[in-house]
Amino acid sequence: MTVIDPDTQATNWVAEDGDDDAEELPLSLRLSIADTLTLGNATCGFMAVYFTTTGILIPHLSGGDNSGMARNSAATAVILMLCAAVFDLFDGLVARKLRSSPMGAELDNLSDLISFGLAPAYFVLVYGMVARDAHERVAAVGAIVVLLAVVLRLARFSCVTVKDGTFQGMPSPFGALTVVSIVLLELPFEATLLAVVGTAWLMVSRVEYPKPRGVLAVAMLGWIVSAMGMLAAWAFDAPGGQVLLQTGCALQIVMGATIPLFATARRVNTFRGNRRESREARAAQLP
Repeated sequence: MTVIDPDTQATNWVAEDGDDDAEELPLSLRLSIADTLTLGNATCGFMAVYFTTTGILIPHLSGGDNSGMARNSAATAVILMLCAAVFDLFDGLVARKLRSSPMGAELDNLSDLISFGLAPAYFVLVYGMVARDAHERVAAVGAIVVLLAVVLRLARFSCVTVKDGTFQGMPSPFGALTVVSIVLLELPFEATLLAVVGTAWLMVSRVEYPKPRGVLAVAMLGWIVSAMGMLAAWAFDAPGGQVLLQTGCALQIVMGATIPLFATARRVNTFRGNRRESREARAAQLP
């Protein structure tokens, strides 16, 4: 008869369970380099909300004259969103070159929601509270529209497969930068709100946008660095800083408006070309 020591048996069970956990934990919890960049994206988005609150909203509610502080904080918040876009650009490139953890896609969506959904929507909300000609409740509706557009876009991105090299709808980083550019341009409130809602619509539209790869990725990085310089010049009240800011914001808005036009024109030309080839093929088949 074999005698089993209860203590020894319990120890073996614990050891076996521990071995299973040791094999499973690294797969689910180990972060890749791309994941670290993605977490940097989320951190920048959260800090953009922080600077928008402490540097713009709270001084406005306290009633003090803090226009310089508000300008610096607004520039810092937008620069942090630009940094988040840089992290978002590079985490995809690194994930393709190296490896990505099993939770990489989920981390990317959650980080994008913070940096390109919550942060710009909150920026619009605070704008509605501090601008003289703004209406707070209407601005809150616009902020909700921006947030929901990013939520729907990210959810659709996870479920819908599009052809390689394109996005369906305006990418959320580009949309977020367009939204804050509209606010910083200081247009009349009605025009600002309409432009913000139009940008939100573009994010959930079916308009095709090219993915930033190769030369386009380098151009996008150069544009982000230039935008940071314009914001810094404006924040520190450098000579011509206001003109630089308005020029950069206007260019961002123009790009947001013209890319859909080029995409639509390309789609129309493709459709016409297919119809012409179809007619020629049918004509060739006739006796």
